[in-house]
Amino acid sequence: MLIGVLVGVAAVAAGCVLYGIFLERRWYRLVRRGLAILPAVGPRTLTILHLSDLHFVRDDRRKAAFVASLPPADVTVVTGDFLAEPEAVETTVAAVRAVRGRLASWFVLGSNDYFVPRPLNPLRYFVPKSRRRPRHARLGRAADLRAGLEADGWRDLTNLREAHDLGGLAIELLGLDDTHIARQDLRIAPRTAPARFGIAVMHSPDSAPEAAACGYRLIVAGHTHGGQVRLPIVGALVTNGHLPRRLASGLFRMGGAFVHVSPGMGTSKYAPFRFLCRPEATLLELRGAPQDGSPAPPDAQQ
Repeated sequence: MLIGVLVGVAAVAAGCVLYGIFLERRWYRLVRRGLAILPAVGPRTLTILHLSDLHFVRDDRRKAAFVASLPPADVTVVTGDFLAEPEAVETTVAAVRAVRGRLASWFVLGSNDYFVPRPLNPLRYFVPKSRRRPRHARLGRAADLRAGLEADGWRDLTNLREAHDLGGLAIELLGLDDTHIARQDLRIAPRTAPARFGIAVMHSPDSAPEAAACGYRLIVAGHTHGGQVRLPIVGALVTNGHLPRRLASGLFRMGGAFVHVSPGMGTSKYAPFRFLCRPEATLLELRGAPQDGSPAPPDAQQ
């Protein structure tokens, strides 16, 4: 009987692995999230298409086709890790060309854009970052990726803060480089125009607490893959970051800010697996805040 139980458990485990490799990691979806936070002065609605962790390889036609099918948005923002391999720069630039925003297209890079990804023992993610031995990595093609995106009209927000008029909405925009590899420059984070609507863009959400403390109203990030592997009740097993695992993905409050952490659309090519964590593009549908000043909870619709 024990042998039968063990065989059954092994069969279920193998089925889960096959499901994660061959089905769920390519089971892309669009999630719409409504958020009533826009100020009274300016447009009453604003749509932001948030993509992250695309992890394109050279031949990624199914993912590219899904990206091309996404609805148009006022603003499109990609929060890093475009690449799963440096050879995919041209594929990536062509794929995201179809989803540029009507008013603006923004991006920051992630560690997989700066450095060539390498195989990694998954158990390493369970070791605290402070105790991991440093790994040597080869430089990737970040400069080529930046050049291709900027030639198409994308705005690089790497360690940048500036004021914009976004279709009649006065904003103060912050972009931070990847905190995961200590490239963020928080010296630029303090706001100089707090009357403007503050938006912060970053790869890793580990810098979200500082951005929220500085008064940015909307913060978007990626990096976590939503945990990539989630279990019922337990949730994300790891997030490769410092925030609590319950904040691995989704839309949540952090002080006076709303933070959206994208579960991303891809995986490392060396870990092509997702479980109970579907790849996702998110359309944030911003609308006017309640006139009485009371906070309105976010809503979601797949």
